[in-house]
Amino acid sequence: MEFDWDNSPFELDSSLTRREIEESFEDPFAIKLLPDSQRFAVQARFFNLGMSATGMGILSVYRTNGKQVRVIHARPFQPEERFFYQRKMDQTLSQ
Repeated sequence: MEFDWDNSPFELDSSLTRREIEESFEDPFAIKLLPDSQRFAVQARFFNLGMSATGMGILSVYRTNGKQVRVIHARPFQPEERFFYQRKMDQTLSQ
């Protein structure tokens, strides 16, 4: 997976690095959420909830053309997102 970081539309704060964001997409338990409305079809934005190699939970909003990923925004998990991620991971492992 290739990332487009040119002219990034957001500033990284000190709690995240580009590498950690990329790692969250490589997480085998990452949850990818797709838009459920036709109004987003032209400029579709997707969501990724994943963990970095250091265990940092990261929520990313991104676009993709199938070859490159353009991260629009990323931030650490909120408590509800961590709970959702953990629940989905537990469900996957118990199957």
